[in-house]
Amino acid sequence: MLKAFIVDDEPLARDELQFLLIRSKQVEIVGEADCMEEAMKSIPETNPDIVFLDIELGGHSGLQLAEQLLAVDPVPTLIFATAYDEYALQAFDLEAFDYILKPFDEGRIQQTLRKISRMRAIGENVEESVSISKPVEQTGKLAILVEEKVLLINISAILFVCSHEGKVVVKTMEKEFKTGDSLVAVEKKLSNTSFIRVHRSYIVNIHYIAEIQPWFNSTYNLIMTDLSKVPVSRTYVKDLKQLFGL
Repeated sequence: MLKAFIVDDEPLARDELQFLLIRSKQVEIVGEADCMEEAMKSIPETNPDIVFLDIELGGHSGLQLAEQLLAVDPVPTLIFATAYDEYALQAFDLEAFDYILKPFDEGRIQQTLRKISRMRAIGENVEESVSISKPVEQTGKLAILVEEKVLLINISAILFVCSHEGKVVVKTMEKEFKTGDSLVAVEKKLSNTSFIRVHRSYIVNIHYIAEIQPWFNSTYNLIMTDLSKVPVSRTYVKDLKQLFGL
């Protein structure tokens, strides 16, 4: 059974969503919160599989909460449940699994739960196959899930990995692969390799950085060897400078 946590500052909306999730008989509600502070305190303690979160959270944004939850280990599956449709692209850039609009439709929620269950089953099979093999730094291969198949990509051929419009994209010189894995999961697989995080949505292979260009507000753009641009956010500028002795 899936463990779910609900974050919404409207009690009636929390109650309605809880009722629909419990009625599905696929979900156990392990907690709820009406603000960002309570959510960040309780979610790591309850360790839910799924977090349903609203956009408006009494002076804070569910997008801010989602960004902070990406640092939680393990990262829960994030599903936005909101009345605001204009934030969908921002939500998917934060690796949201789905975006459900209020008023809640029971069939739509059931569809999301089925999709989660299917992806979790596939993911468990992938983890099992990877766990019995050598670590990624020894094999030189990154295992990713693409259309219910496990592809093995040479790490040395990957320029960067990014999150774009709800999908994680693995970019090589010749091709792009869209995977069902999260960016955090791919980053963990690529630990102890030549990849570094330069933005909340980008991990790059330092061997393919051709140029570092100053941008604005103390940020930078990386020009890769294929001439594509990768943004460097202020959060990661210090690490980048230290790496290259700047």
